[in-house]
Amino acid sequence: MRTDMRTIEGKRRGSRSALHAPLLAIFLLPVLAAPLVGQERTLTLSDFLEMESVSSPQLSPDGSQILFIRGGVDRVNDRRYSGIWIMDADGSRMRFLLEGSSPVWSPDGTRIAYIAPGEPSGSQIFVRWMDAEGATTQVTRVEKGPSGPRWSPDGTRIAFTMQVEDAESWSVSLPARPEGARWTEGPKIVDRLSYRRDRQGFMDTSHSHLFVVPADGGTARRLTDGEWDHSGPEWTPDGREILFTSLRVEDADYEWRESEIYAVNVETGAIRQLTTRRGPDSGPVPSPDGRLIAYQGSDWSTDTYVEPGLYVMNADGSEPRRIAGEMGGGMGNLTWAPDGSGLYFNASMKGTQNVWVAPLDGEARPVTQGDHLLSFSSMDRRGATMVGTRSSYHEPGDVVAFQIRRPGAVRKLTAVNADLLGGVKLGEVHEIWYRSVGDLDVQGWYITPPDFDPSKRYPLILTIHGGPHSQYTVGFNFSWQEHAARGYVVLYTNPRGSSGYGSSFGNEINNAYPGYDFDDLMKGVDEVLAKGFIDERNLFVYGGSGGGVLTAWIVGHTDRFAAASSNFPVINWLSFVGTTDGPSWYRNFEKFPWEDPSEHLRRSPLMYVGNVKTPTMLMTGELDLRTPISQTEEFYAALKIQKVPTVMLRFKGEFHGTSSIPSNSLRTQLYLQSWFEKWKR
Repeated sequence: MRTDMRTIEGKRRGSRSALHAPLLAIFLLPVLAAPLVGQERTLTLSDFLEMESVSSPQLSPDGSQILFIRGGVDRVNDRRYSGIWIMDADGSRMRFLLEGSSPVWSPDGTRIAYIAPGEPSGSQIFVRWMDAEGATTQVTRVEKGPSGPRWSPDGTRIAFTMQVEDAESWSVSLPARPEGARWTEGPKIVDRLSYRRDRQGFMDTSHSHLFVVPADGGTARRLTDGEWDHSGPEWTPDGREILFTSLRVEDADYEWRESEIYAVNVETGAIRQLTTRRGPDSGPVPSPDGRLIAYQGSDWSTDTYVEPGLYVMNADGSEPRRIAGEMGGGMGNLTWAPDGSGLYFNASMKGTQNVWVAPLDGEARPVTQGDHLLSFSSMDRRGATMVGTRSSYHEPGDVVAFQIRRPGAVRKLTAVNADLLGGVKLGEVHEIWYRSVGDLDVQGWYITPPDFDPSKRYPLILTIHGGPHSQYTVGFNFSWQEHAARGYVVLYTNPRGSSGYGSSFGNEINNAYPGYDFDDLMKGVDEVLAKGFIDERNLFVYGGSGGGVLTAWIVGHTDRFAAASSNFPVINWLSFVGTTDGPSWYRNFEKFPWEDPSEHLRRSPLMYVGNVKTPTMLMTGELDLRTPISQTEEFYAALKIQKVPTVMLRFKGEFHGTSSIPSNSLRTQLYLQSWFEKWKR
């Protein structure tokens, strides 16, 4: 990987077009002449192959250096690559450090722990000394890949989680095989309620457990037992215990929206439970002095959507109290102020993301403000400087830093896509708010093509997010900008049910999805049509997952769109709830389907397929365990038998989604555009 990464990086710096030729030939992309210096151009699909990303910047304990992950597209091997980079705190001396992921500074800043391929196989934890010699040591030699390394406060040990095989539950003894016989492999025995997960496959024979290993290498020691999952290890400041999230009760699989916080003694393995209320509690973070523990949670509810609150409790689990809530969903990267006076976190609300602080006594307040996706991932020991990433309408994302006392002066430390986008004219993004049914205010945005002329009429693409409890944001989106560069106006909105607008807004679709969110989307289309620059004959719509559900619902309830693409959708709730990767979707209906199937049928797009006249494409990964491809097949067969124009694209190598593999990202975009162009009126 190191050789490949350095080779790719060298070619990028020498010529961005050097590695285009193979994929250009495969995907029949237009051959582009290199623009003249200073000549402005529009975004092209081939630019996707050149885009880079940054993530997880980590400030060294002395505040002098920053580790971060930098990645891009390996066009030869058709995959995404990434590696660990380092730079000075002012952004200077940026350089590749090593292959790997999940880098974490040791408490004294002399070493980093990270994960990379090792012996005997798979991923292992390594430690690198950050002196001139840069010696590395492989710390673990385990059978399953470790994850989430965490240094002990004194830097002598590293905690991590790892999957452990459960004891074999059932076996039989076959008669002896004849010499040389080749018998069929035995069956996979499944006896758990939750037995598989998208992008991971079958999870029926193992659980995640906590381990600790000496930082200079040695035998990894297991700290937890039982057939339960354990996650999010965090050391207490004295190094005696590790806090974690689990649900160590009988029949834990059958408990819905339940989890608790525990502490395990590192020396004895004794486990104590800290939270006891009914409802999910997770993500413990001890205060600097160890007296308090912060965490997120909520009271148990049957509501479809509940935004968690931020709580603190004493170290023994007593006196829990809520200090913040309704912050747009889960609060990211809970971090105590060095003096223990409160907690900083990332909050995503109304399409933006900013840093907030919640004092132990007082109201939560924003630290940063702006129409961007700004998140911090690290803070120095003095609580003065934060580093993180920022993206906005026209900025794909870079590492940034700012002083907490002067949060408005954000310094951009990287510019990994400046060479690519510096001469590109992007579409302008416009925010809108509009009133929908029930007097509900809905937020959305639309992108106009470069060189937009309001006197002309443009085709419109409505794109719908999944979840359904998620949100579109103000961050850079390559696909939409490329649509705009091809002459489309792109509309995206956050209909009711979206996260980021409070529990009440998110819960508007409780036992009513899809439903009124359809009206929200149509009102958004009407809002942009009223501006006078849309060709009403050429409206197009697509979405994936929950967006695929709504797309299928739309074509069953209106003929206003010239063409649609329902991607990795749910079509039939009756067949879906028992075949998706987990039992939780049973809980999104008032009754089980065998008690009363009427709600499942009423909310299934399949029941309205007789109304469909819109040419509708379907795109789904063949490995999808979240919305299995059988859902797509049901809709395809129903459309086909009625001679509705349709085509089913079965993406190779894809689980949920169609874009995890770079070439499939290109195909997704190209097939979308080709389908819409085919049916343009």
